[in-house]
Amino acid sequence: MAWREFKCGKTKKIDVIEFQKNLKNNIFNLHNELKNKTYEHSDYFSFYVKDPKLRLINKACVKDRILHRAIFRVLYPIFDKTFIFDSYSCRINKGIHRAVNRLNDFARKISKNNTKACYVLKCDVRKFFDSIDQNILINLIKKKIKDENVIWLINKVVRSFPKGLPLGNITSQLFANVYLNELDQFIKHKLKIKYYIRYCDDFVILSNNKNYLENLIIEINDFLKVELRLFLHPNKIEIRKFNQGIDFLGYVSFPHFRILRKKTKKRMLKKAEKSYNIATLISFLGLLKHCNSFELTIKLLKTFFKITKINFKLTKKKYI
Repeated sequence: MAWREFKCGKTKKIDVIEFQKNLKNNIFNLHNELKNKTYEHSDYFSFYVKDPKLRLINKACVKDRILHRAIFRVLYPIFDKTFIFDSYSCRINKGIHRAVNRLNDFARKISKNNTKACYVLKCDVRKFFDSIDQNILINLIKKKIKDENVIWLINKVVRSFPKGLPLGNITSQLFANVYLNELDQFIKHKLKIKYYIRYCDDFVILSNNKNYLENLIIEINDFLKVELRLFLHPNKIEIRKFNQGIDFLGYVSFPHFRILRKKTKKRMLKKAEKSYNIATLISFLGLLKHCNSFELTIKLLKTFFKITKINFKLTKKKYI
């Protein structure tokens, strides 16, 4: 099952093709290595991507990635039940757009339908994936998983990387949520904060009291430092009124509308000028449908069709 899920969209990759040539033996060899506890995780292949900032991605071999998928399939339903409702990263029926919609819902409630002030504290954990303490992570996993064989395997995967968690493993997404679930529980049950949203290491807290939010910063940073050995990024702590616009997860949200972040907009248009791929265009249009973007959509379509030398004439009436 893990193999079937893993290969979706990757059947033309050379390493996947090579693995599939001897699929049955490769799968059974992996099974025997696990059964006999002779399994060793392979080295990672590292490369950079710009998303939009430069990120180091560490890619495991096909065999290890299939195993990561198998681990994820079993552990996800166990841990997902323990996560708070307003954790939105890498979870089924969650995601960026639901998180941004939730932000607007919370702001409406606090501001009494935009008639009163609503303040938003926005924070980011500094170098989150690099700073995760592997010992703390494994101890957190042990609270839910008692099977010694599974813990042995999780140790193999976690310790396969020298420090923190690698960007690139599907297990890293789950383990990151397990790790920061401690912060979620602290904020919801110890600090009793109702209006809180987290997506990976970015989170927001909403209140009608600015001083209250300012005081929370110290408490949250202390908890992260003592319990998880993490720190808030000092340059990414911000408190703003909701009507000034809240830049969160690629969109800037206002009381009555939402726009795309300026950097994302520029990057999108720049890519459209170079790309002839219709799939890229469809992806961009899918992103734009979640915000107020009529003019940007028209500009994007004109740019794309101008590049592909298609005569493009579109009026606002026809578009609507």
